[in-house]
Formats: sequence, structure tokens, C-alpha cells
Amino acid sequence: MELGGAFTIFLALSLSCLLILIAWKRNSKGGKLPPGPTPIPFLGNVLQVRTDATFQSFMKLREKYGPIFTVYMGPRPVVVLCGHEAVKEALVDRADEFSGRGELASIERNFQGHGVALANGERWRILRRFSLTILRDFGMGKRSIEERIQEEAGFLLEELRKTKGSPIEPTFFLSRTVSNVISSVVFGSRFDYEDKQFLKLLQMINESFIEMSTPWAQLYDMYSGIMQYLPGRHNRIYYLIEELKDFIASRVKINEASLDPQNPRDFIDCFLIKMHQDTNNPHTEFNLKNLVLTTLNLFFAGTETVSSTLRYGLLLMMKHPEVEAKIHEEIDQVIGPHRIPSVDDRAKMPYTDAVIHEIQRLTDIVPMGVPHNVIRDTHFRGYLLPKGTDVFPLLGSVLKDPKYFRYPDAFYPQHFLDDQGRFKKNEAFVPFSSGKRICLGEAMARMELFLYFTSILQNFSLHSLVPPADIDITPRVSGFGNIPPIYELCLKAR
Repeated sequence: MELGGAFTIFLALSLSCLLILIAWKRNSKGGKLPPGPTPIPFLGNVLQVRTDATFQSFMKLREKYGPIFTVYMGPRPVVVLCGHEAVKEALVDRADEFSGRGELASIERNFQGHGVALANGERWRILRRFSLTILRDFGMGKRSIEERIQEEAGFLLEELRKTKGSPIEPTFFLSRTVSNVISSVVFGSRFDYEDKQFLKLLQMINESFIEMSTPWAQLYDMYSGIMQYLPGRHNRIYYLIEELKDFIASRVKINEASLDPQNPRDFIDCFLIKMHQDTNNPHTEFNLKNLVLTTLNLFFAGTETVSSTLRYGLLLMMKHPEVEAKIHEEIDQVIGPHRIPSVDDRAKMPYTDAVIHEIQRLTDIVPMGVPHNVIRDTHFRGYLLPKGTDVFPLLGSVLKDPKYFRYPDAFYPQHFLDDQGRFKKNEAFVPFSSGKRICLGEAMARMELFLYFTSILQNFSLHSLVPPADIDITPRVSGFGNIPPIYELCLKAR
């Protein structure tokens, strides 16, 4: 037994050494990667990159190697980009070369290159074009996205009034209402807030986002070649996503049974119609796998990122009650106590708009961004990145770039206000990423954040169970995502 175990370890180390030698060979023959810390066989740069603080480790390496450097995530070399200039140069100025999707091993087992978020090449282009068209034609012309958000905000306010100022934990209050907006797009209808299946789905999405951000997931992304065969917590995300896939597949069957090609009800119907049109095309990307996984991409992203941002937003308002007071004042002046907030109000509410931008900037929901990949040999800042090289554009390093934000680590809404108190854009504001892989749902998410935030603060004042000075906004987990801390608050009717 001991001999067998030793042999297995020897074999694994030998294989890893071989992979690193291949990577180095590729570097010396086919490219010239930026400098970085020297990796060790199999382990790569695990001594420099902590699995429980990956982003922070990269920022520390930046101090030594500058805005562009190479790290080995296990045997895999990854080029890391830091700061607004480097990220913009890659994702915007050289958008085509950097448009590939890099490896995200912890969920690749589920997606296998399918679905709009993780696809590459022609598959990605086709799915993205189609998804954007359907999202822009939101509701197939029946109702506008703004009306749907306003309606959902009304349902949320009803639920919050029922609490009568008692302490609540806001996670699922917010995720239910936000998820119902994207649900109405992809499934054609909203869920009742007490629907047990809906609550289970939201629990799984929330857990998946947490699991993607744990040290286990970072470890899996570094050593997937071995860890995919080992038992342990790193496998939990696989089973959570498979269960979400099963739910979407069941919704597809329901839609298929009642499909009217002349009257599509939602995203799934539109995709099914394209599938039927392409029945005789053996190379079509409109197939069941891409339907299920693209729908999951939209449902997941449309639920978790906005609701997490709102959770952070309420927490920051309690930590900075003077900011909440100013927003109440602006709401009272522009909207008043009875009219429903509308998107048109945003232009007349520069302070509220600046606060929402600052919440997004400071809380930085996806600090490392989603990995990119160069689709051809690419000359970049004096280096040659061979085709297929993974690139991490650190969005968090842009959102906290001291060249663009005076107090990068502080909550300071004035980052987005000029001397006259008017809203001021900042080109380093990239919470939705930038370039060809920019978030599909950016317009919808911006609308949701404004309408939900103003609706809540129009109707309630927020009260913390602890003094503002004791409120800690440190993420509960920080990895792929910055997970908001768990907290309670009381909402008192205004």
C-alpha cells in the first residue's frame, strides 16, 4: 500500500514536471512571457499565490513586477494584468486578440466550453449575438424591462413592510426580487416569493457563488489535472451546478410541449425556434446543450451579482448614515414620497447615482474578472503571448487604481461627482468588465441597481443592530467573488 502510494506521488510529480517543462519550452520557443516569480515543479507559484487570498497575492506581486507579470497556477502559466491602462490596452485597444475565454476549471466540468459565458470562437460569437438580440428585445415587445423591475420592486416593498421594522437578514429578500426580473426574460414568468422550488434555486445559486470563491475552488483551478479525481469539498460546486442545469432542462421541456413559433414567450422559446429552424444543419450551435447552459449563464449572473451589490449597498448606508440622509433628501426633492422611481430620475439625482457607482467600485463583486485567453500569438508591451495563453485582467485593480480614484480603499461617493455636484463619469469604472466580453446584462443590471436602491430608500430608513463604527464590510469569502458578510438590519417606514 505504501509502495503504491509512493509510486502514485512519484508519477504525479513526474507528470507535473513534464507539463512545466512543456510550458517553459513553449515560452522560450513560441513566445516571451512577462517576468514573474520562479515556479517550482507541479506546485507552480503556490508559495507566492495564496488560495485564500488570490487577488491580494497578485496585488503584492504587482509591487515587484509591475502591471503585467506571469504566474504559474500549478503547471499553467497565466499572464496577470493590473491597473486601468494595462487592462484597457488589452480588453479594449486589443479587444479581438484578447477575446478568448480562459480556463475556469472549477466549473468547466459542467460547461465543457458550451453556453455563452464560457464558449469560444464561432460558438461564442453566435451565442452572444443571439443573446444580446433577445435581451434588447426584452419581453418580445410586450412590456419594457423598466416596468418589470418597477413591478418587482413593488413586490419587494410589500415583503419589507410585513417585517414591521423587525430585524431581517436581507440575502433572500433581495435575491428573490432580482432573480424574478431575469426569470421573466428567460422563463417568461416570475416566481411567487414563497415558491419552495424557487427558494431552493436561489439557495443553490448563492452557495455556488460562495463555493467558486473558496480556497478549494482556487486550489482546483490550479491543480485540476489531479483534483478532478480526488474526493472533497471542491466537488460540491459541480453537483450544485448540475442540479441547476437539471432545473433548466425541465423548463425547456415544458416550453417545448407548448411552443407556438409565432408567439415566443421568453428566451427559451426564441432559442427553441432557432433550433427547429436549424434542424438540418449538423454544425448548428442552436442545440439543447447550448440552450440549457446559456440560459443558466443568464439566470445565474442575473441573480447573484446585482443582489450581492444591493446587500453591500444597504450595509454601506448603515455604516455611513450621513450618506443615507443625503439620498433621502435627494429622493424627496426629485421623486417625492408617493411616485414610483423611474430610470429618467437618475439624470436628476447625481448624488444617488454617484453613491451606487461607489458601492459597485468599492465592493468589487468579481475582483479578478473572468479569465481571458489570447486567440492568436499576440505582441503586448514588448512581450509575445503565445496563442492560447490565459490572461487575468484584474478588474479590482482597475476599480481601485489610485491614478483614477483619490481614495481607492475608502467609501467616497465624490469619486463620481465634480466640483458643482454633478455626476462625473470615470473611465476606470469597469465592474461589468470591458471590451468584447463585457457583461451581457450591463444595461439591465444598472437599471435594477438604481430602481431597487431608490425604491427601498424612498420607503424606508435603515437601522443597524450595531453602531456604524462597528459595521465590518470585509467580504465573508474573497476569491472569484467578494461575498458580502452576513448581517441583519431593521427597515423603518419613512
